[in-house]
Amino acid sequence: MTDAAALPGQPRGAVVSGPATERAVNVLAPNASAMTLDGTNTWILSEPDSRLAVVVDPGPLDERHLRRVVDTAERLGKRVALTLLTHGHPDHAEGAGRFAELTGTPVRALDPALRLGDEGLRAGQVIEVGGLELRVVPTPGHTADSLSFHLPADRAVLTGDTILGRGTTVVAHPDGRLGDYLDSLRRLRSLAVDDGVHTVLPGHGPVLDDAQGVVEFYLAHRASRLAQVETAVENGHTTARDVVAHVYADVDRSLWPAAELSVRAQLEYLTEHGLI
Repeated sequence: MTDAAALPGQPRGAVVSGPATERAVNVLAPNASAMTLDGTNTWILSEPDSRLAVVVDPGPLDERHLRRVVDTAERLGKRVALTLLTHGHPDHAEGAGRFAELTGTPVRALDPALRLGDEGLRAGQVIEVGGLELRVVPTPGHTADSLSFHLPADRAVLTGDTILGRGTTVVAHPDGRLGDYLDSLRRLRSLAVDDGVHTVLPGHGPVLDDAQGVVEFYLAHRASRLAQVETAVENGHTTARDVVAHVYADVDRSLWPAAELSVRAQLEYLTEHGLI
């Protein structure tokens, strides 16, 4: 979910429906909105010479979309062998149960309530399917159960809603926690700096080809917003709603309810760190 349609200085990419890297193909769900941008990116991942594929985030409970994901995999000569979830929001996960029925696959997630099968996911875990290697990266903050998946062979990372292709992510109180989110961004920056990740395959919006630049942009944006919120409180804007009207005046009003939840998370962060 995004809290802004676009921001000055943000790295730019291209909306992809089809191949994005050598191992990643996007099937775009038809659920475009102010909060989901162009729609949910459902990712089909596989080694080029393998007949097995992994699907990340089947998306909403939309029969035509789910069948299109299966059909796309089959046209590529692949059979879906595993379904993974970046987190439990309905635009990413609501269709997982039906997708499991269509493909006969287990569904693995951090949250046990979202799993179908005996296995979950844990930080640092390496998943191998048909020669494809994915590494589980814990990235809580947008939600407590948010994960990213590092695809080393393509020097790419699938970020769910932790980083979007356009705009910035809502960290919605109370499930979203800003301190955790900032730590997650730093963890993704380390992937870019230390592990050579350069491509971001987001849960919504365009594919981005400058992972480090994207993370630095996100960190700078969060620091700027925090400073604005802190100043707003010092100037007497004491409620989350008042802060939104003051700080998020440049954001479409339809997004203000989400912005208010984000402000609550920011106020919690500033209070915990003794800054207000």
